[in-house]
Amino acid sequence: MQRAHRAALLLDTKCTLGEGATWCAKTGRFYWTDIEGARLWRYDPSDGRSTFWAMPERLATFALCADPHYLLLGLASHLAFFDLATGQTHRIVDVEPGLNTRVNDGRCDRQGRFVFGTKDEGSPLQAIGGFYRLNHDLSLERLPLPAPAISNSIAFSPDGATMYYCDSPTREIRACDYRADGGADGGIANDRLFTRLTDATGEPDGSTVDCDGGLWNAQWGGGRVVRYGTDGAETGRVDVPTVQPSCIALGGAQLATLYITSARIGLDAATLAGDSRAGGVFIATPGRRGLPEPVFQGAPA
Repeated sequence: MQRAHRAALLLDTKCTLGEGATWCAKTGRFYWTDIEGARLWRYDPSDGRSTFWAMPERLATFALCADPHYLLLGLASHLAFFDLATGQTHRIVDVEPGLNTRVNDGRCDRQGRFVFGTKDEGSPLQAIGGFYRLNHDLSLERLPLPAPAISNSIAFSPDGATMYYCDSPTREIRACDYRADGGADGGIANDRLFTRLTDATGEPDGSTVDCDGGLWNAQWGGGRVVRYGTDGAETGRVDVPTVQPSCIALGGAQLATLYITSARIGLDAATLAGDSRAGGVFIATPGRRGLPEPVFQGAPA
């Protein structure tokens, strides 16, 4: 295993629950969300400016769209298109109405469909959520995967044939075969353990895949990002100087800068006194290049 790299603070935004790290290769901008702050953030490295939009409810995840005027939003209770020019949202479909859950992690597959999961909002946590796919025609289907308490780590191999995901409290990341043609089984087969966290602390959170097929995973409560090879063995890590890194994206001009979101939620005053940059965005250059983020191929009616 290579020596650990170390991340540095880029933006001290103090997000309550930073998430959804996404690099837009077309515009050269970095997007993320503060879920509990109900804000969509954007950072432009060309001028160092960051801006945000207030959301109508908590924004858990989102995706770039083929039409660059829009984003696809995974709001707490529903999916919607967001017009970047006007700030207007256009509802698509409700998600798990009647359950005490909200939308959580999501990414587009290599075919441009949005795959996402939900999380339980009750206490104690129960595995009552689900994994879903929003298709190009805006139809929503549930994927035949185990119900999670907190869905996370959704990512796809470079060829799109493997999907990664997790239920964070289990401290395991799983993989399954993922077929583009879908079918009665949703194109899902051979669900299996990919890797299990071995550090004493931390749970798997958001993930991304690099151009060599390595899976990078932000580990909540562990202050680190870990890279796993295609066999599930650790091949590198980045130490993050905050305890709750949450999501990651490989961006920048060469897709070689690792952007890392983080969170302040749940940290008491004493912990925050020693972790004052919690909720910021961090960067590192771990020596790997990413892939352009797939974009959602559906469009508003």
